[in-house]
Amino acid sequence: MNIEKFILAAIKMESSTVNVAGGTPVFSCTSKVEMETVAANLEAILDGIAHELSENVYIIVKH
Repeated sequence: MNIEKFILAAIKMESSTVNVAGGTPVFSCTSKVEMETVAANLEAILDGIAHELSENVYIIVKH
């Protein structure tokens, strides 16, 4: 079995409500700038693509 598409990580603002399920690492940030920095770094490190789901949530996805 070869899994080709999956969520590598999630980045959220501390005040947002994101349910953690399935073992995906969730990174909490205190500002929009910090969220963007963490998303960009994880995107490069994990060889994934960052997607902004809302103003307070990003995910890193492997396509």
